Amino acid sequence: MNDKSTSPAPHIDAAAVMHAARKLEQGGLVAFPTETVYGLGGDAENPAAIAAIYAAKGRPANHPVIVHVSPEADIGYWAASVPVEARRLIASFWPGPLTLILKRAAHIPDAVAGGQDSVGLRCPSHPVAQALLREFRGGKGGIAGPSANKFGHVSPTTADHVREEFGSDADSLVDYVLDGGQSEVGIESTIVDLSRVETHGPVLLRPGQISADRIAAVLGVPLATPDVTAPRASGTLDAHYAPHTPVVQVEPGRLQDVLARLAAIGKKVALIGGGQHEGKVSATVVRVMPASVDAYAHDLYAALRDMDHTGADLIVVESLPATPAWQGVNDRLRRAAFDSQGVLERLLNA
Repeated sequence: MNDKSTSPAPHIDAAAVMHAARKLEQGGLVAFPTETVYGLGGDAENPAAIAAIYAAKGRPANHPVIVHVSPEADIGYWAASVPVEARRLIASFWPGPLTLILKRAAHIPDAVAGGQDSVGLRCPSHPVAQALLREFRGGKGGIAGPSANKFGHVSPTTADHVREEFGSDADSLVDYVLDGGQSEVGIESTIVDLSRVETHGPVLLRPGQISADRIAAVLGVPLATPDVTAPRASGTLDAHYAPHTPVVQVEPGRLQDVLARLAAIGKKVALIGGGQHEGKVSATVVRVMPASVDAYAHDLYAALRDMDHTGADLIVVESLPATPAWQGVNDRLRRAAFDSQGVLERLLNA
């Protein structure tokens, strides 16, 4: 069964959607909402627009972007072949937060795939995104849309986050920001590689809200882990989704001691953790997170952005359960903390 939103549907401003579609058709860049995060969109068949996306984000040219398509899209237009596994996953999870990597059709620009022979395709469930995709080129176009932030930074889940990244005046690198409220899922889509399914089977390139177990249940086989020949995919570099402030994860059993030691050496700490710590720990500011995985994912990027603005020396995140349900959130936190490895030890042992 397709994932359905449980939140009230956002208002669709038809005039704003039409304006955004015309901007895209003219080769411009439009930030648009999806259920996962906001995307920085450009015409997926316009190499100049794709180049503008890369330039605005500061994104490496060999790092592919995902093409967003309407629910009525002809997947065969974008892919050289559509295996039965892809058809099954599309029937089960589209529209929704699942990206499929397929062999790229010859006429699709290789710029959108970072020069690879594959292409990432997704049909978002957000009603504003769907309205935009149906309006853009009469529903027959695709919108290349990596997250609407500078490369490697925390992904945006509101229109204000996008403006924080790129500005909102005439000098902005983004031609238009289409506001669709806060993204419901809050972390990027699950990515499954089916471009080599005959030889490698289905491969999980990036976890997300749709778990590997759910996908495996549909396909009848477990998902493999990436090998050295796996396609490059969005958001899979070791360091990604990072705020400017260093991020470290601390196990719950060590948390009280670590925070007390940081306070003793005068470090300002922003804590992201459970409600049981509020008012009981030595942290400058505490962001209490929900207990459920879906609610935690929804709040995660906003929490990282908010804590980045507190002037803290360190963002400490209470480690989460290492269970399949938390795989997507743990993946994002691991990448956010990657460049901060060793920071905590250096502070405590100075």
